[in-house]
Amino acid sequence: MENASVKGKMMHAYRSHTCAQLNKAQVGETVRLSGWVHRVRDHGGVLFIDLRDHYGITQVLADSDSPAFAALEKVRAEWVIRIDGRVKARDASLVNPKIPTGEIEVYALEVEVLGPVDGELPLPVFGDLEYPEETRLTYRFLDLRRQGMHDNMILRSNVVRWLRNAMWDQGFNEFQTPIITASSPEGARDFLVPSRLHPGKFYALPQAPQQFKQLIQVAGFDRYFQIAPCFRDEDPRADRSPTDFYQLDIEMSFVTQDDVFAAVQPVLQGLFEHFGKGRKVYGDWPRIAYRDSLKWYGSDKPDLRNPIKMQDVSEHFRGSGFAIFAKLLEQEGTEVRAIPAPTGGSRKFADRMNAFAQKEGQPGMGYIFWREDVVGEYDEIWDQDAVLHQLSSERGLEIPSRASVVNAPQAAGPVAKNIGPVRTEMIRRQLGLNVGDAVFFLAGKPEQFESVAGKARNEIGRELGLTEQDCFRFAWIVDFPMYEKTDDGKIDFSHNPFSMPQGGLEALNGDPLQVYAYQYDLACNGYEVISGGIRNHKPEIMYKAFELAGYPNSEVDKRFGGMVKAFKYGAPPHGGCAAGIDRLVMLLADTTNIREVIMFPMNQRAEDLLMNAPSEPTNEQLRELRLRVVPKES
Repeated sequence: MENASVKGKMMHAYRSHTCAQLNKAQVGETVRLSGWVHRVRDHGGVLFIDLRDHYGITQVLADSDSPAFAALEKVRAEWVIRIDGRVKARDASLVNPKIPTGEIEVYALEVEVLGPVDGELPLPVFGDLEYPEETRLTYRFLDLRRQGMHDNMILRSNVVRWLRNAMWDQGFNEFQTPIITASSPEGARDFLVPSRLHPGKFYALPQAPQQFKQLIQVAGFDRYFQIAPCFRDEDPRADRSPTDFYQLDIEMSFVTQDDVFAAVQPVLQGLFEHFGKGRKVYGDWPRIAYRDSLKWYGSDKPDLRNPIKMQDVSEHFRGSGFAIFAKLLEQEGTEVRAIPAPTGGSRKFADRMNAFAQKEGQPGMGYIFWREDVVGEYDEIWDQDAVLHQLSSERGLEIPSRASVVNAPQAAGPVAKNIGPVRTEMIRRQLGLNVGDAVFFLAGKPEQFESVAGKARNEIGRELGLTEQDCFRFAWIVDFPMYEKTDDGKIDFSHNPFSMPQGGLEALNGDPLQVYAYQYDLACNGYEVISGGIRNHKPEIMYKAFELAGYPNSEVDKRFGGMVKAFKYGAPPHGGCAAGIDRLVMLLADTTNIREVIMFPMNQRAEDLLMNAPSEPTNEQLRELRLRVVPKES
């Protein structure tokens, strides 16, 4: 039977409107709302309640004359209630333009408690208080009620819908691939699933649909995509889930690398333009060779919002008076890398960057900075650098004249003092620096200092305000090495093992470390957002590629028998890529923590604090699977 407040009008059991629908057009109407109590304000005989649902907030009021007043006095934050009431216009001075319902309020006539809160809230929903992540993940259902988290999840949902529509519009078909499958080496540890029907054997959760997406091409489906769940047992990072993630998986037949890029760019460009909240999306996506990306940016996922580009300045230090670098350069495979720092020309900034390098495990960084109040002793140092004139023809270095050195901006710092004004001026000219600028140096084998140099470059860009804000800059990283040497001196795949080597079978007959693959990544603002490649679709090349990595043909047949078999029955050239959806949403949501855009993430120890996973199996489960847990030896 309907309550008296609705005056006999038939109404839905819980609501006639959402908490974002009411406006002046409904003034005078009797309505029903249901939602959560966002906050309660008691103004001495007048109660104001912000009622919240998925769609928005409506202000409810009750005074002592309201039949619902006594019941509303008992409600607390996050109780779920149903309100019947009459829509009133707010006074002009009380209008809230920040919410769609800001011109009205609902005078409460009746209230029903649908879901009270038992005890105190472990974390508040209203307000901007920060709580430990462990608490937020344990009570994720409360954390997700907060406006910022709610917005992130709606953004994620809209991004997935937009991507699906964009792929369909480009002629791609969506297909689903198995979740329970065979183990496949793809760069991380598998999650294994024991088989009850086949004791002692295990399935694996797919690290990616790699083999299946290629089989779809062999089966003749020209353009495939999928919003695919992927499972990898990886060490956690702020921008990576340690267990599972989703990717936009793409594969195409009869394509070159250029074709893949042409298909992907409009999708990603459009996505960021649509959801970027007005931030600039650069349409020029440069292609940078992997080796150049490491040399210039210290990373294979460079942040091109930062204009700093590192350079090799080794020749300026060979045989110089800066003994630390000069002796290092006598060893094979070493170099000196310069990180320009425009506007960073002060000892205070140099000291800060030195401290940064030391925190990253380096002894420090050499530096030079240029300022007007430094005077050099040119006559004394000039003769010490005369050897440069002798060696200039061998090294191809252009030696500045004495007059140009004397009139050049004057340098400070121990490096400048030790290498002399000529070499210092040559470094300044190479890097295009001037008064008020600085340069920092790291030396040794690049693989030992490159990552620190990349972090220093990013830090310099941030500290000096050089990194552009409110924009997205993309770059394709291409020409990845096919193989790398492991710590124990063996040869292994450096990236996706199913990529086609550049040069085909012939390329595999030489030094494996000199083989490049048709492998590519897409970087955006310092994050890898896409990885892909043109695939190896020829059995003879596939066998040879795996042989170099230590896999005999029998092992290839055992691990990838389905795909090898398929390739023997007419496989088209094909290629594709996969875009990390979690990471795309993270960038669009302007956060650096991927857990902020995943509905129910694991913590950094790969634990689900809400569902208490992983958990111990029962003895019955272990017996059924014919397994037993063996304690790890200490």
